[in-house]
Amino acid sequence: MSRTLPLVLAGAIMLAAVGYFAGVFNNSPSQSAQSTMIEQSDVADLTAAAEGSEPVQATSDAAVIDMTLGNADAPVTLVEYASFTCPHCARFHEDVYPDLKKDFIDTGKVKFVFREVYFDRVGLWAGLLARCGGQEKYFGITEILFKRQSEWSRGESGAEVAQNLYKIGKIAGMSEDQMETCLQNKEHAQALVTEYQKNATADAISSTPSLIVNGTNHGNISYGQLTDLLNKAAE
Repeated sequence: MSRTLPLVLAGAIMLAAVGYFAGVFNNSPSQSAQSTMIEQSDVADLTAAAEGSEPVQATSDAAVIDMTLGNADAPVTLVEYASFTCPHCARFHEDVYPDLKKDFIDTGKVKFVFREVYFDRVGLWAGLLARCGGQEKYFGITEILFKRQSEWSRGESGAEVAQNLYKIGKIAGMSEDQMETCLQNKEHAQALVTEYQKNATADAISSTPSLIVNGTNHGNISYGQLTDLLNKAAE
């Protein structure tokens, strides 16, 4: 099974996420744990807030670039839509992605594009962190986020989750000041969510992971099925 998300949630998630993150680090750890707990009702609240809302508009100076691997001129383009908080996506990156990278991306047969999906504010924070190190560190951080998903994403408070993300950033060689600047960048968060809304609508994304081969959405399929599709598309 895959994880699903009503697209309308995205705007509301962004509106809460960055201000919430800033609040976590404007308090002491003990204050944050008491005053910024992530409640189970958050998703329901976001749903209600999103009803009838307009898509968030990005500013012109906060452009979002696609994160890609492989041969830019490859005959096949594979786009993966995934959330950093989706267990099925973590499983895909553990069981399928290594072979995909070895057999198709590293050999120049496939241009791979990774696009983030935001189920919740925690997933958006993770996306902001992953992009904080630029293209050269993005996929390394992505690998850590998926591999350690159960460790960093399940803190009892927003402060705990944020601190877990900072630990991952430090592993990638980033300073706290650098990460704080990235994670509190509201314009970038707006741009990320707007780009996600646009792309997910165009590609009819309703669950994660979803795989798009040369513009066609095939959802979440086995590596055997994916291999057949990629080889056929390359003919």
